[in-house]
Amino acid sequence: MEANSAQPACPACGGPMTCTAMVLARREDDGKRVCRGVWQCADRHLWWKWSDRPGDELETCPYLHFGA
Repeated sequence: MEANSAQPACPACGGPMTCTAMVLARREDDGKRVCRGVWQCADRHLWWKWSDRPGDELETCPYLHFGA
């Protein structure tokens, strides 16, 4: 689902994460519309990051309904 297919570890528990959704959003710093990959671990911790910035850290996803 995401350009960088490497499976990250959950920052909260260290477990493997799965990309569960893609969300189109407007980025504040440059005004571009870009997808965010939504990642979730087995313990249901939910994170996201910009799909065009694979080196960026995961951020806590504020929308819990994006989880599987």
